[in-house]
Amino acid sequence: MSSQLPSAPGFPGGTAVTGLRVYDWESGDGLCGGSPHLHTVSSEAYVVTAGTGEVHTISMAGVQVHGLAAGSLVWFSPGTVHRLVNTGGLTLNVIMSNAGLPEAGDAVLTFPHRLLQEPELYAEHAVLPREVGESEVAAAARRRRDLALEGYAELHASVLREGTAALQEFHRAAARLVRPRVGHWKELWAANVQKQVTATEQALRELAEGSAASLSGAAVASAEQRAGEGFGMCGRLTTWEDSRL
Repeated sequence: MSSQLPSAPGFPGGTAVTGLRVYDWESGDGLCGGSPHLHTVSSEAYVVTAGTGEVHTISMAGVQVHGLAAGSLVWFSPGTVHRLVNTGGLTLNVIMSNAGLPEAGDAVLTFPHRLLQEPELYAEHAVLPREVGESEVAAAARRRRDLALEGYAELHASVLREGTAALQEFHRAAARLVRPRVGHWKELWAANVQKQVTATEQALRELAEGSAASLSGAAVASAEQRAGEGFGMCGRLTTWEDSRL
């Protein structure tokens, strides 16, 4: 019998998990919360662990508001514009499909139309500064949030006036912005997601043949929570040391 230990398993299903404390910064419309955005290829789920709030969405079903409280679970597919609103200590776990892609630029903020047409200008406003103090990063994150809300107000009004055709126009702008990154995304997807799908396919074939070979890879993995919090689009992030989480 081989004494070689199996390699550590990837996080289940090629997904990623992040802790999130939604921003309590008040915006011009009197609501507190994060930056509205969509994901171009990844689905997202919120599992609320504490506090109260709402997620405002714009999808092919139109404009909707979903209440959030401890125990709430809500999820949505790519192309859904979503805005988290914090009405009292809103804290949640975020589960994303396609681990690695959201961090690689899968999200597109609802900036005003003028910025969506200029990739370099969009990037200038979307990326937070590095190697500066926490207060400077927080200020930049808040400016980014407010700019996304400016464009969100435009989009929201257009969808109410014109229907989902306005959302589809935003989809086309988002697709143009992310197109240069898709080659890199394919590589990340193959390593983090397709690899697990292929392993499942192989296990099903082996089990159908009466073989337990796939079970010989039984292993356990764990990860330590990173110290401190990062600044995300919607709030302060808690992450773990394993980059696949």
